[in-house]
Amino acid sequence: MKKQKFFSAKNVAYLAVLLALVIVLQVFASMIPVGGAQLNFSLIPIVLGAILLGPAGGAFLGLCCGIVVLVQVIALPSVPFYAVIWTYSPVVTTLTCLVKTTVAGLVAGIAYRVIARKNSLAAVFTAAAIVPVLNTALFILGCLCMSGAISGHMDLGGMNIFVFILVGLVTFNFFIELGLNLVIAPAIHRVILLVEHRVSGGRKKTEVPQTEASGDDHLH
Repeated sequence: MKKQKFFSAKNVAYLAVLLALVIVLQVFASMIPVGGAQLNFSLIPIVLGAILLGPAGGAFLGLCCGIVVLVQVIALPSVPFYAVIWTYSPVVTTLTCLVKTTVAGLVAGIAYRVIARKNSLAAVFTAAAIVPVLNTALFILGCLCMSGAISGHMDLGGMNIFVFILVGLVTFNFFIELGLNLVIAPAIHRVILLVEHRVSGGRKKTEVPQTEASGDDHLH
């Protein structure tokens, strides 16, 4: 079985489009308020990258997303949470921003490849769930490592640090991110497969007449 090159023309095109989506969605659509939560669409292209491009693609897109998040943390000191974690825990903040989505994209890509051998649909939904779950879990871990800075310089409303992280920072956002990924990522992946199928079918149809024509030339 011939191993497909990662930097094929198709993969490079996918990577470019998904990278652009990661940047645009994280910058312009990562803080859309809905009640007490925020819509975040930037994890969806990471899921698609993990599915279409494998672990390396998912990890690369996750890393790029983490870099954009880190830039936002540094560039938006008006956000109290950003100001506190960057001022008092810059190293842990940097590691948290870069690691959480990178690991999420990597693991989602691995899980997709393993599960797709048995059931491709289950693999798509698994990858779509893994990215927000790991992203949130590593965010919580990072916050716990910065618990001293957060509890010492933020108003926790009488809650302990763990409850504040879960209730104040994570809960609603996590379920919205999980729902968005489970609905949108598989739908977009399905559309991509249909487009690829039609394009490949069109190419085969255009190749058949050429073959027949060349055969007729030999007969004459």
